[in-house]
Amino acid sequence: MSGGFTYRDGQLCAEAVPLGEIAAAVGTPAYVYASVSLRCQVRRFFAAFAGQRVLLCYAVKANANLAVIRTLADEGAGADIVSAGELQRALAAGVPPQRIVFSGVGKSRDEMIAALDARIAQFNVESVPELILLSEVAAARKLIAPVALRINPDVAAASHDKISTGRRHDKFGIAYDQAPAVYDLARRLAGIEVVGLHLHIGSQILSLAPFEAAFRRGIELIGQLRGAGIAIRRLDLGGGLGVRYRPEPDLEPELDLNAYAALVRDLTAGQGLELVFEPGRYLVADGGVLLTRVLYVKPGAERPCVVLDAGMNNLLRPALYGAYHAILPVAEPAAGAALAAADVVGPICESTDIFARRRDLPPLAAEDLVVLTSAGAYGAVMASDYNSRPVAAEVLVDGARYAVVKPRIEPAMRFADESLPPWLASPARERGAAG
Repeated sequence: MSGGFTYRDGQLCAEAVPLGEIAAAVGTPAYVYASVSLRCQVRRFFAAFAGQRVLLCYAVKANANLAVIRTLADEGAGADIVSAGELQRALAAGVPPQRIVFSGVGKSRDEMIAALDARIAQFNVESVPELILLSEVAAARKLIAPVALRINPDVAAASHDKISTGRRHDKFGIAYDQAPAVYDLARRLAGIEVVGLHLHIGSQILSLAPFEAAFRRGIELIGQLRGAGIAIRRLDLGGGLGVRYRPEPDLEPELDLNAYAALVRDLTAGQGLELVFEPGRYLVADGGVLLTRVLYVKPGAERPCVVLDAGMNNLLRPALYGAYHAILPVAEPAAGAALAAADVVGPICESTDIFARRRDLPPLAAEDLVVLTSAGAYGAVMASDYNSRPVAAEVLVDGARYAVVKPRIEPAMRFADESLPPWLASPARERGAAG
């Protein structure tokens, strides 16, 4: 658990607020974020890179709540966006445009216009067709698009296959051996200012080796480009810094941020580069939990099945990636309480709606509150109302105070914008009688 979530007087708290108090006020399931954890992660990042020119752009896709973005922005973070919607969120949360970079493999013309008009810091361009379209859009508006080309270094991230992005066959970026020609094209296009090189090889990386391999290739390419007269002044190293979801360090070691910073410092020494980073998960994962209630403990042929009121509609990662989240009771177990294996599942009518199999847990009963930890990233942002279930509230805690920063959305609110066509407007029994 992060410093934002600790047991106090037998109850798990978010900072100074008991989670049971939040459950009583807003219901379950609910996402709860600890401001202190969010702030500390940004401060740790800046401290690791002290003395270097660094632009830290939080990857909004990890958690797009305005209050979360604003908390990070107040500590000096910008925003890494992948859509016009995320641009709107970042601006609404108070992120200065000069701290915003636009990533993503599928930017539309309208999205380019919105970002150009906002005067963002950088477009991370992923293909020649995108580059040409951006040139046309920028030139037509008599604007200049600052561009970093995203280069695919053909380096495996050593993480889950579905969150690796820097291999030759992945959909992201421009092939390394094609980069010089694309840079040469970029510098000749109207409306384009070549400012940098962008690398991002994937997510949840816990080893320095993949970073080093990719970064070395990037530095070598910058040398080639400068030799050809293409002035690269900015190196965008993306994100991908992993967090430890499992409590056992031998199963999932923690990434050493200071060692990562030292690696970057050594590789870029003497290059005169401004550095851009786009972490998402690393800044927010440990700052959030999914607070949920036990509905039933169902006896099983092999082990009990703990049924929660939260499901894959609230937290998709376990169903999507087989991801691990620690599960803790809100009421602190007695010292030496016996643990027993149980399956932990949600209420959704899908066989994949499983949070854990054979997880060793203290005794649990119906109505008990539990949390799934490290849920601040890719949790609420990937949620849905599948099975027409309520969308969980989101709560931000700051010391002894808290606020609902997104209310629980009931099913009727989710279908309030739906309508029946004229031929279905009357009840079925009336239409049948009329026929």
